[in-house]
Amino acid sequence: MVREGSYTRRYVDDYLDRAMPHLPAFLITGPRACGKTTTAVRRGAAVVRLDRPEESELFSGQPDAYLARLARPTVIDEWQVSPESMGAVKRAVDAGAGPGSFLLTGSVRARYLSPLWPGTGRLIPVRMHGLTQGELVASERSASFVERLFSGEILEGELMSAPSVFDYLELAVSGGFPEAIALPDDLRQSWFDGYISQLVGRDLVELSDLRAPQALLRLLRASAVNTAGIPTMATLAEATAADYRTVSRYLDLLEEVGIVERLPPWSSNRLSRLVKLPKLHLTDTGLAMRLLGMDAVAAVHTGDVRGRLLDSFVLAQLRPLLGVGSRNVSAYHLRDSTGRHEIDLLLESAAGEIVAIEVKSAAVVHPSDARHLEWLRDRHSESFRAGIIFHTGSMSVPVSDRIWAVPVASIWQ
Repeated sequence: MVREGSYTRRYVDDYLDRAMPHLPAFLITGPRACGKTTTAVRRGAAVVRLDRPEESELFSGQPDAYLARLARPTVIDEWQVSPESMGAVKRAVDAGAGPGSFLLTGSVRARYLSPLWPGTGRLIPVRMHGLTQGELVASERSASFVERLFSGEILEGELMSAPSVFDYLELAVSGGFPEAIALPDDLRQSWFDGYISQLVGRDLVELSDLRAPQALLRLLRASAVNTAGIPTMATLAEATAADYRTVSRYLDLLEEVGIVERLPPWSSNRLSRLVKLPKLHLTDTGLAMRLLGMDAVAAVHTGDVRGRLLDSFVLAQLRPLLGVGSRNVSAYHLRDSTGRHEIDLLLESAAGEIVAIEVKSAAVVHPSDARHLEWLRDRHSESFRAGIIFHTGSMSVPVSDRIWAVPVASIWQ
């Protein structure tokens, strides 16, 4: 990653650099305020901002003619405000628009509502996430971190200036929203309060018939409490004071706008009695901490919160990297129904290679900490590429065959 003036280059830029010379249109989605518009606009020769009423009105009247007079690449920001924009892009692509002609940003909801959505086969979806530490420190090596895990390229030795567990939790408090990261603590808290209010009071109301906004707010807080956990629908329904159907629909909405992620369970015909529930993560740890009403000092002294936040923080650093390389990596979790074996994060390539990850808040790793990874390795030896125990110490050391203890900050340092 490199800095370009005041712009912090994002991992998604690597993909767009490769894809835009070959494909005509892209739909960039992700949580509000994660940087979608900033990334798109810096690539555009012309920008249509449909959240501006005057521009939306002009565009809606004759979208094809409006687009035809604009330079390429054309950015259409908040396309869902004028859904006819999608039809206009479809017609332009069908008529032979060249590579890199259109970048759209905004909601993905219309994709799920209409079986005749005109973007099918014409727009390439591009998912953006919050800022990572690798992007913030402009680390060239961080972009290839997941690829190196699958290749077994683990560097042994001491990581100089390794963060402490408190440092990691301070980073977690900051989260990954570009506008919030650099703010002082009190102003960042106010920013998150405003974000939550906007999310519940406007964004999701526009996407759905939201009849119980207070229930949604309670679900957000319950999700923060359960981040990196496997709560049942009964647990969430009780905390939300709503029925299962409402909780399920609200979770779908929160996942759709990128606020929560339900990490699916991994399955294997060699392992029986695996838990089939998804693992719930808030995608932004700063937002989670604000919903919990905690700062780094409180979290470091609360063992359960400390472990959960660090788990979600590690996933937040790795999530944008899964689509950067050539392996087409998907993320899962694994837990057996007896509770004897659990793996926090399991990465699987399209070729069936697996990397298993455990996250520990301790600074020292003991051989017994590798038992779950060894259990999986011994049952999937031919596809098992690496087992990683992320910790808050400074040393990268082998623990056993293909299993390493690695500082969390190795992702970006």
